[in-house]
Amino acid sequence: MSSTDTLENNPLPEAAETATPEVSDGHEGRPHEHDGHDHAHAHQHGPVLNPDCTRELVLDIPVEEVAKAYRTVTGNYRKYAKIPGFRAGKVPESVVKRRYAAEIRKDVIDGLLPERFNKAVSELGVRPVGQPQVTELNVEDGAPLHVKAVFEFVPAFSIDGYQNVTVPKPPVEITEEEFQAELAQLRESRATIEPVEEDRPLQDGDWAQITYKGLIEGDADAAPVAGEDTLVEIGGKDTVEAFSTALKGAKPGQELKAEVIYPADYAEAKLAGQTVAYEVEVKAIKKRTLPELDDDFARELGAYESFADLEERVREHLASRKRRSVEGETKDRLFAALTERYPFPVPESLVQEQIDARLERGLRALAAQGMDTEQMRKLDFARLRAAQRDSAQAEVKTFILLDRIAQEENITVSDDELDHELQLAALQSREPVDALKVRLTQDGGLARIREQLRREKTASALYERLPA
Repeated sequence: MSSTDTLENNPLPEAAETATPEVSDGHEGRPHEHDGHDHAHAHQHGPVLNPDCTRELVLDIPVEEVAKAYRTVTGNYRKYAKIPGFRAGKVPESVVKRRYAAEIRKDVIDGLLPERFNKAVSELGVRPVGQPQVTELNVEDGAPLHVKAVFEFVPAFSIDGYQNVTVPKPPVEITEEEFQAELAQLRESRATIEPVEEDRPLQDGDWAQITYKGLIEGDADAAPVAGEDTLVEIGGKDTVEAFSTALKGAKPGQELKAEVIYPADYAEAKLAGQTVAYEVEVKAIKKRTLPELDDDFARELGAYESFADLEERVREHLASRKRRSVEGETKDRLFAALTERYPFPVPESLVQEQIDARLERGLRALAAQGMDTEQMRKLDFARLRAAQRDSAQAEVKTFILLDRIAQEENITVSDDELDHELQLAALQSREPVDALKVRLTQDGGLARIREQLRREKTASALYERLPA
């Protein structure tokens, strides 16, 4: 789990205002219909709920209120129903009831349940999450409405002493060794490979330009391992030792043979653990040349006036990168320490939603790497979901803890802070800020972004308090 994932990409669902069970015209959350009458069945749609943070709610609405709702809804349908053979507004009530039975039933439920359900949940004093699962539902004109639903909630738990939970906080200042290593990497990135003009044999540090053909021993059907004008570094860390030994001392134009036994953990799978007999021709000797660290080198890298200017910018970049890395890793260790100190049951619906989020990010990454939809369909999603579970559960625990601490410390996000985040999001999505704000307000995204920022502020406050 990274602190970036924790704080920026994975909001907890805001369920306090949206805990009403959904009832559709299909089987979700409502009884099947058999033999012309309704009767209830228990259904298990969505994830299996965690019994340690699950509550059951039963509502019974008097027949008088149900009948009134049916009359009101049926009357509205009569006004606008267009049925052949009847004038608008003159369709008999019995015809309307038969023609629009499912629609009327759903509108009655939508009119009676939401407010009563949310009020009942509020009276229980818990914060629901996820979508409630309806296990019983009886509704018909002339009878009381009966509904039974189960839902998960965020459990109450103590965080007494959380201020005393600490982890080591490494220094973020860069060392001279780190700075010199960064400069060396920049220098290596601008190295050139140039021909060696003098008449001499290959030696350590040289690059041999070779043409080769190799046969895998014991596998007559295997295609030859071949290459043209390939560069091989003599004694290089990525060069198999047998190749370096065979090539060292050779001159251009020379042909030689080499037997290479590849280790079992060799990066190229088809060669791992294999013995290959090579025929090699040395075409040329080349030398890797590093540029001088001077003003010309700096100007070649970008808009730098001098090498001193480059050095200053490298130090700033390196310091910023190290600060982000150390802070992220330290926060992750702190989150792990907090979740270990304060164990509590986690709603399964939140865990499943987090697994969904992790898989979605993974699939986007695979798509960016070129995997097409047909290939994705062949993935073992059951195995992938199982592999994500532990990380997803740990992340959900972190979200809940950060929300709890934010509440304890009255940490809030100002409108200016939210607007700044929206400006950044608009730049990334290339969408006008006002249009983005309208869209996010309509789909609930604005509240989620505010929650994300609140968690980020909370995590930063906890990090800053850690003793150095």
